[in-house]
Amino acid sequence: MYKTIVLHIDGSPQQDSRMRAAAMLAGEHGAHLVGSAATGISWVEYAVLTGSMAAPAPTADFDGLRDAAQARLREFSEQAGRLGVASFETRLIEDLADYGLLLQSRYADLVVLSQDRNQEPGLPARVRGLPEHLALHGARPVLVVPDTWQGAPLASTVVAGWDGSMQAIRALEGALPLLRQANSVKLALVNPDTLSELHGEEPGADMALFLARHGVRVEVVVESTDATAGDALMTLARDCGAGLLVCGAYGHSRYREWALGGVTREMLARSPLPLLLAH
Repeated sequence: MYKTIVLHIDGSPQQDSRMRAAAMLAGEHGAHLVGSAATGISWVEYAVLTGSMAAPAPTADFDGLRDAAQARLREFSEQAGRLGVASFETRLIEDLADYGLLLQSRYADLVVLSQDRNQEPGLPARVRGLPEHLALHGARPVLVVPDTWQGAPLASTVVAGWDGSMQAIRALEGALPLLRQANSVKLALVNPDTLSELHGEEPGADMALFLARHGVRVEVVVESTDATAGDALMTLARDCGAGLLVCGAYGHSRYREWALGGVTREMLARSPLPLLLAH
């Protein structure tokens, strides 16, 4: 069960869908929901940017950033009450969002974010790449909710990518509370022959048995395709009416990411479903 869920609060148009997803999960799991808003800059950074560290920096602009973040948190509290969230709190981070969320992820079961494809191109890289950054460097799994999500159950049918990697293991472990709830879990292997040393004689059988012992209703699906792994998983999810995709988050050098097709970035950018990632 998820007992502590951290939700990114930034007041963006994408916030509504992830708020509804986090509230739904909090209700289903009896979880405590933490709304986390950031000023976007630390006081020390602000002082360096605006004047000498030896002299007091003007506080009006920084106070304005803090006031704006606090206003977003008040709106979160009001919406959490309307959505029936039984237990919630707000946290103000006087720093960049990635720093605050990374810190808070250590003490939570799940972090809920949005896809960032619609954010302003001029934002800092760490803000523009927030889902990928949190998935690769955070302590807990990340649920990435598209802004088009309309509230469909996450744990109806779940498609979980399996390639034998440590990243995929951590994603499956992080998703176990949802996998146990699911009516059906499709454990999807894309071209497993290319990774035969990780799969054993019967690809997917050992992991399916592991999941079944945890009470998961699991079926192994092997996909042989010329498409990318991301495309294959998204197509399978669409064809079986899945409500959630689960896969490992991979970080590589620029060349290796290109050679592998950039599965993590492809899924983050294009998944039409909520996507649970872990590294």
